Amino acid sequence: MYMDTFFEDISRETSEFFAQPTAYRSVLILIATIIGAYIASRFLAKAIVFLAQRVAVRSEAVSDEAKSIRLRQVETYLSITVAIVRAAVVAVAAYVAWRLISPVSSSGAAAIGASAFFIVFAGQTLGMVLRDLTAGVIMITEGWFHVGDYIKIEPFIDVTGVVERFTLRSTKIRSLSGEVVWVHNQQIQAVHVTPNGVRTLAVDLFTRDIETAKAVVEDIIATLPVGASLLPKPVKIKKIEEWGNGMSRIVVTGQTAPGREWLIEKYFVDAIKEVDEDKKDKSSHVFIYDPIARYADPVADRKFKRAIRVKRES
Repeated sequence: MYMDTFFEDISRETSEFFAQPTAYRSVLILIATIIGAYIASRFLAKAIVFLAQRVAVRSEAVSDEAKSIRLRQVETYLSITVAIVRAAVVAVAAYVAWRLISPVSSSGAAAIGASAFFIVFAGQTLGMVLRDLTAGVIMITEGWFHVGDYIKIEPFIDVTGVVERFTLRSTKIRSLSGEVVWVHNQQIQAVHVTPNGVRTLAVDLFTRDIETAKAVVEDIIATLPVGASLLPKPVKIKKIEEWGNGMSRIVVTGQTAPGREWLIEKYFVDAIKEVDEDKKDKSSHVFIYDPIARYADPVADRKFKRAIRVKRES
């Protein structure tokens, strides 16, 4: 009933409004205000985006990790500023529109109807937006991630990629396949952040013929593709050491983009296995045992070293 009365009063008061001499002038001012607000928001947003792109270029060119993180934080804040500026311009335009077209006096029934309409609108629309904003503010305050980070979002199974844009309301990521994914901030329950956007792996090889084994490893390494979404830099032999009983251990390390671990775990390991696959005499094998592939992130190693409480035998 309140809604019916509300729309009837609005229809009547709108007719009275357009009957006034200055009605069409007010409408023209309203249209000009909306167009001006749109142009201003586009101009300001483009200016901020341009500045964010310049910061992104500097971030990619900086070799110092700490400085790179600070620049990514600045890029994140600029991305958030775009959304805030647009929202502010829209709010101002909405206020001006309300002042121009709302009647000076309204009946009690219309006021009650407007209140009921606002409650329904706020509950169904503003409530969702406010939940997004709250989640966005918490993630920004606690520094969950930044623009340029590679993340995996929970509870979704395959929502992973590089953060292209992060606002108070939503997060935009681009997957390795090139797909763009938008996620409401309130839907993000947890985030897996890959440090530096790469995963470090190591492969342990055991041999009694170091020179032959080293030559074989270098030939296989030369076949591995290098690229931002594959292997950021070539795999390399990190260490060669004596292991006892005439054996030596060769440690090969490499960094892959998330999801490309198979280049080392499978392709490289399988290629090593194939070297001795047709040799029946084990004494002629270049590699004594099968390769051991493992994660080798140095920060994770340090953290786990602190966590382990196993006592050494005396």
